Amino acid sequence: MIVAPYFEDFFVGQDFSDVPSVTATEGLTAWHQSLFGDRNRLTLDQTLCEAVTNEPRMLVNPALVCNLAIGQSTIPSQRVLGNLFYRGLQLLAPVFINDTLTTRTQVIGLKQNTIKPGRAASGMVALEIQVENQNGETVLHFWRCPMIPCRDPEADTGHNDDFAIMPEEISDDQLLAHVPDWNFAAYRARYPSASTPLLAEQTLVVEAADTVTSAPELVRMTLNLAMTHTDATRSVYGRRLVYGGHTIAIASKQMAMALPHIVQILAWYRCDHVGPVFEGDMLSSSIKINKIIKVKDATIAKLVVEVFAKRGPEAPSELKDAQVLHWSLAVLLP
Repeated sequence: MIVAPYFEDFFVGQDFSDVPSVTATEGLTAWHQSLFGDRNRLTLDQTLCEAVTNEPRMLVNPALVCNLAIGQSTIPSQRVLGNLFYRGLQLLAPVFINDTLTTRTQVIGLKQNTIKPGRAASGMVALEIQVENQNGETVLHFWRCPMIPCRDPEADTGHNDDFAIMPEEISDDQLLAHVPDWNFAAYRARYPSASTPLLAEQTLVVEAADTVTSAPELVRMTLNLAMTHTDATRSVYGRRLVYGGHTIAIASKQMAMALPHIVQILAWYRCDHVGPVFEGDMLSSSIKINKIIKVKDATIAKLVVEVFAKRGPEAPSELKDAQVLHWSLAVLLP
């Protein structure tokens, strides 16, 4: 039996790493692609991928890698009211088909929310997550923060840790260290338009919105245990809350529509869920290019992606159309 902890059950240093490892099979990647339709070309084109990476196996979409890691880290967040944010996520090495991912999750901080009359007690749990492949190589490292209810609605735990321990700063040197030694010239030979220089300080708006569907299916596929994503009675909204990784994966697909030659995501500086998402919401994105860095015959672009939800007429008035995601990240282009 997997115990679902309340906020009072957590302590700093607590380990939640007794979870199944997951092999990124062709079946998993095909299912993920069917959910999101991501247009990352190295994850779609075997010939191109091998020419660029010099690896005979296909590259796994970084959105799937992150979704698997987040799902594997949800033993502590089964009772989650909402995952508030991610910090300092670095994709340290590419993941290829048939790589096996093992995730380790540890509590590094606790902070109870301000006690207010009429509101049940809850708190925020800072989690550090590290993912290794079958060779013991760290491929992903990040922090996230779920909000968890207290067992006692009147609890006063006294937890008030400094959450600055979760870094959102990633230096340019750190980014450069994780740029893979790939043949980017082979990509540009296949797609000459990839050589067109990007312009900083421009904002790209994706006209085509995408409707959220099959949200529980992604939750099950990624072994995500958060009850609110499959059981409406566990949601503070009285409706199933869509898993945040689903929103991020749609944003990733829309980002690839605006910037079609992205070959890899290198890092998330921060990713904030600023509003809830529900099945049937229509999501649209705007992508701002903040900075361009030339390196190793390639380009790093620092982006800010903002995602907005348009809801149907049946949505409650308090859940009107709103921004739902603010995502700051760095991507690699040839």
